Amino acid sequence: MRPTTSLALLLLAACSADAASSGPTIYVALDQQFSEPVLNAFAAELQIDLRQRHDTEGAKTVGLVSMLLEERDRPRCSVFWNNELAHTVRLAQAGLLEPYDSPSARDVPAPWRDPQHRWTAFAARARILIVNTELLPDRATWPTSYADLVDPRWKGRCGIAKPRTGTTLTHFTALRQVLGEEAFARFLDGLFANDVKLLASNGATMREVRDGKLAWAFTDTDDYHVARQNGFPVACVFPDQHEGGIGTMLIPNSVALIKGGPDPVHARRLVDRILARETEALLAAAAGAQIPLRPGVQGPADPAIRPVGSFRAMAWDVDWTAANLGRCAQEWDRRFGP
Repeated sequence: MRPTTSLALLLLAACSADAASSGPTIYVALDQQFSEPVLNAFAAELQIDLRQRHDTEGAKTVGLVSMLLEERDRPRCSVFWNNELAHTVRLAQAGLLEPYDSPSARDVPAPWRDPQHRWTAFAARARILIVNTELLPDRATWPTSYADLVDPRWKGRCGIAKPRTGTTLTHFTALRQVLGEEAFARFLDGLFANDVKLLASNGATMREVRDGKLAWAFTDTDDYHVARQNGFPVACVFPDQHEGGIGTMLIPNSVALIKGGPDPVHARRLVDRILARETEALLAAAAGAQIPLRPGVQGPADPAIRPVGSFRAMAWDVDWTAANLGRCAQEWDRRFGP
């Protein structure tokens, strides 16, 4: 009887493992405090068993992207909700994404939809300047451009996250192409010459300004909004809005199916729900104050976080940026250090 009993136990364990592994798994780069409540509500609404794996502040998207690349032969992830579009495009370029033309994506503006239907963008952050209004009470003295980072009048008084991970890596990679190699090299040299404070993350740059240690810094609209909601004396500037200026960079979220991922049927249903207009409205109303890409969707209540179409947006090549993220990260790891 023992062999039969043992075999039965093994079969029961295998069935239990299969049951435990049913349902889609989503990897999420958007901050857990903003994304988890939304996904919990979607899972309940769709009646699916959804497992979530969230990013960490230190890894900032790169960790999840590396994991997806490592798992490409045996995918564990069904859906990737990323908050940095260029990294999603990098996965598409590596052949890891499954094309899916979601009906929920049909009113997303064409520049934010992959022609091959491998990804769709939604709900963006803007790369803005956060200003301490106690240190700089006169709006006429506020910085207005990325170039103010290298302006001697701000020497030692401004900051930016190191461009090794996060949106700063995406921003600087795109900026490298927009400015051209020579101008961008001068800009990087200028950061060091101007004693710009180089910090670990956008959250850290926000805190330095919030606490009055810096007059201003680059960060994202979500970090600014959290500081503002908590009553700190900060303001938001959309940079480079002058005639001929390069404009303010938008970095949207994106969602994609992972090729060969578990439970593709429910994964598609989840993608449809994430891409609904209501989701952009939910993310706009949340503490992260995401900017809807679609016209007619209610944006953040804070008037300082401007809707698409009301400001000069930076034109950046997402395919070039995605293809060059790796080499830029390696180069800047050496130059900016840990």
